[in-house]
Amino acid sequence: MEKADLLHQLRIDRSEPESGSRGVLGWIIGVVIVLLALGAGGAWWFLHGGKTFEVEAATAVAPASGAGGSTAVLQATGYVTARRQATVSAQITGTLVQVLIEEGERVENGQVLATLEDTAQRAALAQAQASLRATQAQLAQYQSQLAQSRRDLVRAEDLVGRKLVSAQSVEVARTQVETQVSQLENLRRQVDVVRAGVQAAQVQLDYCTVRAPFAGVIIAKAAQVGEIVSPLSAGGGFTRTGIGTIVDMDSLEIEVDVNESYINRVLAKQPVEAILDAYPDWKIPGHVIAIIPTADRGKATIKVRVGFDQKDARVVPDMGVRVSFLEDTKKNPAEAATTPKGVLVPLNSIVQRDGKDSVFTIDAERARLHTVTPGLTLGDLRLVEGIAAGTRVVRAPPAEMGDGSKLEIKTAAK
Repeated sequence: MEKADLLHQLRIDRSEPESGSRGVLGWIIGVVIVLLALGAGGAWWFLHGGKTFEVEAATAVAPASGAGGSTAVLQATGYVTARRQATVSAQITGTLVQVLIEEGERVENGQVLATLEDTAQRAALAQAQASLRATQAQLAQYQSQLAQSRRDLVRAEDLVGRKLVSAQSVEVARTQVETQVSQLENLRRQVDVVRAGVQAAQVQLDYCTVRAPFAGVIIAKAAQVGEIVSPLSAGGGFTRTGIGTIVDMDSLEIEVDVNESYINRVLAKQPVEAILDAYPDWKIPGHVIAIIPTADRGKATIKVRVGFDQKDARVVPDMGVRVSFLEDTKKNPAEAATTPKGVLVPLNSIVQRDGKDSVFTIDAERARLHTVTPGLTLGDLRLVEGIAAGTRVVRAPPAEMGDGSKLEIKTAAK
């Protein structure tokens, strides 16, 4: 055998092991890729599918255009409030024996709402009345004595004229009359004091009956029979400070916060159009009552009071409402602007995602990302195209929220 053949036999053949190593290495790389994909998917699910975001919701609405040639120059959101609202309580501390109200019940001015235990007050009144009668009887006795003393004085003066009695007797009779007159006057003042005591006792008894201070509707019942009520909190959580809350529904109005940059568009008695969140298709005419002359430095807003031109039982306190401030253009139709395209959403609902203006809509309990085209800004609202009116959107969505994120809707702060 030649030397070259011997060397060829001694050479190690690495072709097969290298092929096997490459196969194992490829399998390992494939497994790592799958694990990384699963990890990325799990992270995405945790951030967007597993984590629940607590958010506030708003409804996209079509921009308003008033009837009769009026157009909206500004829109703002607010709440229905009552100018006359009272939590009724007793003026004295006592135990409730009757509560005659329920939520939703209408009451009239002076109607009895509740009564307290009045045994002590009735006893005090009876005692004061007895004292008054005793004082009045004593007064009658003093009046009779004074009348007798005056007759004695007349007789003494007649006798002294005929020299039958001394002048001293007349002076004694006159002094007795003057003394009794003073005593009688003092007793009359005592009668007045006792009579005032009777009135005070009657007032305390009247305090045991709680009456409505004005006509309205009961919106809250705060106490039950057997509980102690007091005009002041006694601590410990066992004493109620109120029996119920009454709202005068005829005093309902709207309070809206207008961005101070747009307050120049609002004028006193300016016509408005209000749309309740609960009734989005119902347009309620109204007018500006007053612009409150102070600003909220934290929100950079000014409060505006708006009155309803028509009353309706569907309007209740604390309802959310959107107000369109109108400008009359009937005299100059050329100035009437056409209704802009799109829907109005809160400014803070518009976010940037992948360099595009977007909003998150609410689909059941999930967030859905929609690209929109922003337009005109009206106060704290902005026109956008890309979603339909009536769509619920997320206010101020967090940066980590994504398409499909799970949502929990919370009540918007007032």
